[in-house]
Amino acid sequence: MQEEVVELMLGELDFDPDALKAKYLEERDKRLRDDANDQYIEVTGDFSNYVDDPYAEVAAREALNDTVEIVIIGGGFGGLLLGGRLREAGFDDIRVIEKGGDFGGTWYWNRYPGAMCDVESYCYLPMLEELNYIPKHKYSFAPEIMAHTQNIAKHYGLYENACLSTEVTDLTWDAEEQHWIVSTNRGDHMRARYVAMANGPLNRPKLPGIPGIDEFQGHTFHTSRWDYAYTGGDPSGNLTNLQDKRVGIIGTGATAVQCIPHLGEWSRELKVFQRTPSSVDVRNNRPTDPEWAAGLHSGWQYERMDNFNTLVSGGDQDEDLVADGWTDIFRNLTGIAAKQASRKLGRRLTSREKGMLMEMSDYQKMNTVRERVDAIVEDKETAEALKPWYRQFCKRPCFHDEYLPTFNRDNVHLIDTQGKGVERITPKGVVVDGVEHELDCLIFATGFEVGTSYTRRAGYDVTGRASEKLSDKWANGLKTLHGFTTHGFPNCFFLGFTQAAVTVNVPHALNAQAVHIAHIMQEARDRGATTIEATAAGEQGWLDEIKRTARFGERFRAECTPGYYNNEGKLDNPNGFFTSGYGGGPVKFFRILEQWRAAGDFDGISFS
Repeated sequence: MQEEVVELMLGELDFDPDALKAKYLEERDKRLRDDANDQYIEVTGDFSNYVDDPYAEVAAREALNDTVEIVIIGGGFGGLLLGGRLREAGFDDIRVIEKGGDFGGTWYWNRYPGAMCDVESYCYLPMLEELNYIPKHKYSFAPEIMAHTQNIAKHYGLYENACLSTEVTDLTWDAEEQHWIVSTNRGDHMRARYVAMANGPLNRPKLPGIPGIDEFQGHTFHTSRWDYAYTGGDPSGNLTNLQDKRVGIIGTGATAVQCIPHLGEWSRELKVFQRTPSSVDVRNNRPTDPEWAAGLHSGWQYERMDNFNTLVSGGDQDEDLVADGWTDIFRNLTGIAAKQASRKLGRRLTSREKGMLMEMSDYQKMNTVRERVDAIVEDKETAEALKPWYRQFCKRPCFHDEYLPTFNRDNVHLIDTQGKGVERITPKGVVVDGVEHELDCLIFATGFEVGTSYTRRAGYDVTGRASEKLSDKWANGLKTLHGFTTHGFPNCFFLGFTQAAVTVNVPHALNAQAVHIAHIMQEARDRGATTIEATAAGEQGWLDEIKRTARFGERFRAECTPGYYNNEGKLDNPNGFFTSGYGGGPVKFFRILEQWRAAGDFDGISFS
């Protein structure tokens, strides 16, 4: 019967599903490593220069020993959205602490050439209606996104009283004063009634633990700290200083897909060291249509965000407002395809039939992605190496129109490591399969820390009531109410992926979280309460719900080629990217929050 459903929807298959699955598992097995996430090294000590800020001079200032009502840690979209929603709720005494020299978060650091959002800008850039702004392109480039974050900060007065180029080093709850003591690397020792941690899920660069990584004598940097003083140019390209340079880049994920076309255009020679190829489909970026923009009505952005979020969560909509690569994937793989099959069969599909239909549709879609490689890349050996052999969402899908053509350049060489990764680094270059590739410059496009503890990624620990450390409480996994608060740590809030729903459009989720936290804080103010804390019962109830929904997708991720989505193949990591998230999906999660607020009894929260 499952085969009948597949044939009804997809016709006679032109591939062998069993052979394709075997190929996927073979490619996964090549890449499995015993050290899993431990293959990466922390950027501290001798490697701390990889996280230095190359974009701003740190201005001298006096250490602060004052008191504020609210400290928000992080000046990216999470901190900006929370700051804005708190301002709208009437909170005035707000201080944002940000380690970068300006607001922007990810978009402050990611200034590599070609950087752009991979979710449509009309959905991705938050608060467009509040700021009366329309992005210039369907997919905005990094400088415009950075400028938009700055405009949000200006609009809500968040530059006032902000501490930029400042890193929190410790948070400690003072039970007697009912305040948090916030210490920083600038000697600050400030007090705050509330703290909110908007550090971001992907914020701390990581490096591969390749033997000899500290021996290379050429120039090197991480893509999140792009060195334009060395390469020349700017985020739009024009890397003129590389015209006489032999450049190597390690990593072929989303960042590399965007910057490699510029490196290929300007380097004398570019060598791309690949462990696992990305899935790269059509991007088709284009300028915003002014007539379309002029016809937008009030509420258009939230309507568009909800439409996109429903579709990419497997739901159905009468109209696909975004109509891009993301929604195309989900419309064919999930809810809409299943509904069409149900109508033709005259009955509901069983869960097994849905799974079979999704798997076959996934195979079919990935076949088209691999066919695109063949159609674009001229050298057959290179094309074969660039083909991704895994299910669509084993890794974050990429969309780009210049990446694959770059490998047709005579000066660009793909060094495929057959899933093993780079063998070692020498003073002169990179060794793969016993061959040394001499380089003048080595760039790490190796992403950010995922799967390490929350406090390690934040860069500091948190001491709550009864001197309990957050690192100890969460040593075996996160424990929160709805992902925002945790028992024993009053007046402390979290934004991001701490037991909340993971979404394709992250700022949408962050806005929902900001609205929720502002609502709770407003209730405390209206009650005259000085502390807000998750109850032990509320926390346990949410933990039970997390465990109940976390089983979804485990088999899928187990069959995936290793990456940060599946903790490099180690699914039992309590700090994993999906391990701690709400498995019911963002649509259900947002509904849970809305219903909780509407109930008005603040179940699971204690005010005092």
